[in-house]
Amino acid sequence: MAQGVPNRQSTLDEVAELAGVSRSVASRVLNNAPHVSRAKREAVERAVHRLGYVPNPTARALATRQTGAAALVVSGEDPSIFADPFFAQVIVGASAALEEAELHLMLCLAASERGRRRVERLLRSKGADGVMLMALREDDPLARVAEEADIPVVFGGRPVGLDPRWYVDVDNLGGARAATEYLISLGRTRIATICGRLDTEVGRARYRGYQDAMLAAGLEPYPPEAGDFTEPSGAAAMAALSARHPELDGVFAASDNMAAGALRTLRDAGRRVPADVAVIGFDDLAVARISDPPLTTVHQPIEGLGREMARMLVALINGQAPTPLILPTRLVLRASA
Repeated sequence: MAQGVPNRQSTLDEVAELAGVSRSVASRVLNNAPHVSRAKREAVERAVHRLGYVPNPTARALATRQTGAAALVVSGEDPSIFADPFFAQVIVGASAALEEAELHLMLCLAASERGRRRVERLLRSKGADGVMLMALREDDPLARVAEEADIPVVFGGRPVGLDPRWYVDVDNLGGARAATEYLISLGRTRIATICGRLDTEVGRARYRGYQDAMLAAGLEPYPPEAGDFTEPSGAAAMAALSARHPELDGVFAASDNMAAGALRTLRDAGRRVPADVAVIGFDDLAVARISDPPLTTVHQPIEGLGREMARMLVALINGQAPTPLILPTRLVLRASA
């Protein structure tokens, strides 16, 4: 006879808590699923015996359909995007959280028509227990497909034109506003911005933050010069801004990579940073620390973004009801401003 059998039926959550594992791990043990360590399997079996737990047949049938994997889908065509410092940190955070839940991480690209069809099949066929979607642009068909999917979907950043139920984002608007306000506090009044893609919510939010700070200070915002968050696009945007507005004394770039490109263009033109033009970026990537001069930037918790996306997804897989999450940003002062 099992020890300590309670008067009421025990729950899977109680089994997981007693075993010291997540609910999803306990579920996979009970359904003889793979990818569970021997130590955790034995801990769950001991908890089941102690509590006298009897699985619910309906829940058991649902659990046996789990794949033991979660997918991170990025709207891009070049596989090297996963080596980008930003996405690399997202992957590190997501992997750590999924490992705690004993879930494997799948990486998918979905910008081409073929890639989108592959991800649509993944969503509709339940080829993963859940999906994290990132870098979606305006009118991306994947956003609509994800909203209608029968598996949990968490958005990394909010897509343009949609109000998803579950997402993790950072305070893009507040961070951009703080960066611009700091430039103004230095006495800079002719401040332009190199914004990100304006068909993405992150690009729009950081541009709005710049606008808000300029207008609140009684300054006229410059028309945005858009880049694609890469160093070459930042260099090209800075060259265009300098040609049209040689009077500039401050620049807010919506990513560190674009800010690094802006620094290169200014240096090649003989403009001193920050004496002639103060520059601030966004992200706090490694390039911000090694640029010349080191870059003042807005820190966002990139690894934390990946980790919280994965944690939210695991909660959904386990039948919980998490709420959307906005992560804070902060200004990091270095020599460029």
